Amino acid sequence: MRIGVITFPGSLDDVDAARAVRLAGADPVVLWHAEHDLKAVDAVVLPGGFSYGDYLRAGAIAARSPLVQDVVQAARSGLPVLGICNGFQVLCEAGLLPGALTRNSHLHFRNRDQRLRIERADTAWTHAYAPGQEIVVPVKNGEGRYVAAPADLERLEGEGRVAVRYVGGNPNGSLRDIAGVTSADGRVVGLMPHPEHAVEELTGPSTDGLGFFTSVLKAVVSA
Repeated sequence: MRIGVITFPGSLDDVDAARAVRLAGADPVVLWHAEHDLKAVDAVVLPGGFSYGDYLRAGAIAARSPLVQDVVQAARSGLPVLGICNGFQVLCEAGLLPGALTRNSHLHFRNRDQRLRIERADTAWTHAYAPGQEIVVPVKNGEGRYVAAPADLERLEGEGRVAVRYVGGNPNGSLRDIAGVTSADGRVVGLMPHPEHAVEELTGPSTDGLGFFTSVLKAVVSA
């Protein structure tokens, strides 16, 4: 199984995401943002970093890159897509996920190990977990505060589209402690924390993040 990892100018965690894909049992495929070529991958990961230096708004320029436009079209046809941190920002800017990520409420960059609760365990990227399961993965962001209009927040909650929620303290002031959301069909997920940094006991606070990557393997096979 082939999972593409997109690299943008300013990406930091594309190599880490590719390693997580490999540890999950899939073949990572390098994708360059400026090319119109998804290379027939079965799923796509948009990694963390500071694409284009977060110029204008975090993710705003990357969302208009040639390959992201292809990802948007493919996602609307069912391609599983995961956006992590900056990748989540890109997915929101591209219109694949609702809401926006803004400056942390305390105006500081936050880097720590973070407890999360899996709210939706039936998406393409989370069904390796149990509903309500708590996991620990790193969070590191300066513009990670999830916001949306009140009506959109009510709709997300009502439709069960909050995928992941912060537990034991909100690191960035995200509304309703939202750490990640999903598309209506559960094929596109975005989250601010970094599951790719919690896939090996040697380097992470846990291996809890690996489930995001093993989940999509089963989702593609069963599709």
